[in-house]
Amino acid sequence: MSNKRFSSGGGPSQRQLRVGEVIRRTLSDLLYRGEIHDPDLNRMSITVGEVSCTADLKVATVYIMPLMGSVPVEEAIAALARNKSEIRYRLTGELALKHSPELRFRADETFDRLDETRRLFSDPTVQRDLAARSDDAEEE
Repeated sequence: MSNKRFSSGGGPSQRQLRVGEVIRRTLSDLLYRGEIHDPDLNRMSITVGEVSCTADLKVATVYIMPLMGSVPVEEAIAALARNKSEIRYRLTGELALKHSPELRFRADETFDRLDETRRLFSDPTVQRDLAARSDDAEEE
């Protein structure tokens, strides 16, 4: 039997993932219902893509993106940062944690990476290499 209490893997724990998902859903609901008392923030349509928590669950990084490019992402992050204390207070009521995590807002670059990946796969050189690899697999 191993003496290690925690896995040595580099990924997040199940608890981190679970808490991040609860924060993501709750924050999305708060923004959707317009419960934050900031008219600028309530005019924005913001999607919350992911929330990642530190191992001690004291800091949560929230990755956001304005829908359809309605406002610049920097403006949305600034509006959320201005209302960080109210958002944190409302999240505390929903979360069953000893400490409410500090919130940090960042731009969600997932869609940019997805566009770059699509661009790379449509490159003729990559298409040729993929075709050659599938031909080799069929011969075996």
